[in-house]
Amino acid sequence: MKEKGNSVTIFNARLTGSFFLLAFLAYGIGRQLFESTDDPEKYLGASLIIANSVMVLFIGILLRKTLKRYNPGVGNIYLFTRIFEALALSTILLNGNISDDLGYFLAMLVMGIGSIPMCLTLLRHKITPSWLAIWGMIGYAVFAFGFLMELFGKAWSSYFLAPGGLWEATFAIWLIIHGSKNVKLKSTNP
Repeated sequence: MKEKGNSVTIFNARLTGSFFLLAFLAYGIGRQLFESTDDPEKYLGASLIIANSVMVLFIGILLRKTLKRYNPGVGNIYLFTRIFEALALSTILLNGNISDDLGYFLAMLVMGIGSIPMCLTLLRHKITPSWLAIWGMIGYAVFAFGFLMELFGKAWSSYFLAPGGLWEATFAIWLIIHGSKNVKLKSTNP
């Protein structure tokens, strides 16, 4: 990341945004194919789930490079969150059962909770537009609540996916379009 005066550039923003979008596709398609009884489809599904985990890991690594400039603790929390998510989402390959997948529920819960400080950092340091960072904090809190309820036997996660999922897609598009450009920060001095 480069800083010039009072502007900021998000490290590898286009690549990070692309990983956000591609990870959605890889996991969504991979999960569907993995349920197949046809071995080639099942293997392709497993490969896509692994690809998702690799992309999730790189999202954490790439965003950490920007976040650590403003708050090293938040950068590390976010990276840990994405490492946990990558590993937990891969557990589906070990147990072979997609329905009631505890690894998926835990991955989404930890990712939701661990992404809130990231969004707060985006807001505090004006790395993204305020509306985007606030939406992220609210979206991830709602998202995490839905998956917390799954752990208590309440099938609520599907009702709470939209705010966080739509935020990730919007953030990804914002990163691809605007994130690699210098974002002018408001001066705090009169």
